[in-house]
Amino acid sequence: MILQQTYRLIRKDFAIELRQRHALGGILLYVLSTVFITYLAFEKIIEPATWNALFWVILLFACVNAVSKSFVQESHARLIYYYTIADPRAVILSKMIYNTALTFAIGLICSGCYMLLYGSMVIHIGLFFGTLFLGCVGLSGMLTLSSGIASRSGGNFTMTAILSFPISVPLLITLIRLSSISLTAEPAFEAWSYLAILAVLNIIIFMLAYVLFPYIWKE
Repeated sequence: MILQQTYRLIRKDFAIELRQRHALGGILLYVLSTVFITYLAFEKIIEPATWNALFWVILLFACVNAVSKSFVQESHARLIYYYTIADPRAVILSKMIYNTALTFAIGLICSGCYMLLYGSMVIHIGLFFGTLFLGCVGLSGMLTLSSGIASRSGGNFTMTAILSFPISVPLLITLIRLSSISLTAEPAFEAWSYLAILAVLNIIIFMLAYVLFPYIWKE
């Protein structure tokens, strides 16, 4: 039952996104313009640490802009309609899965444009894109839950950013350290401990959303 509702809600989110192409176009324009402006400012990056940090800063703000509207953009009448026809766990799962797909697509576009302008310093390609995927999973889950809490408390975009900041710090630290390994000649197996930490953080975020959101939804 929950899986069917989740699937239908995901289809609904994709249909709405296709109708509102200006929103997706705005996000893509933000990513392209940010990457290009930083390129004009830095011109050339020599240090891998700078390359890595700048990439995650750009991607983080792109994901915040893309995901924070998950619940905030929903009208009060539509939220009441969801409340009557769907399980709250299906609602939060559908939002998190959809936002994961959206942020990963943004991450691929961002990394492609970034590498095109700055050049690629990645040595372990599989590790880098694996980190990118797990990072998008964690960021989308964290921001979706924060957006849901903000919407139920009458908050807005600013409230979402404030709520997500404490959770994002350990996630970003792990992502930066893990992706930095992919930029060096160190053996990739040294990243397994960080991958395990990242996986645990993602599981915790999704479990918190799955367990806590029904109580938030009732308020």
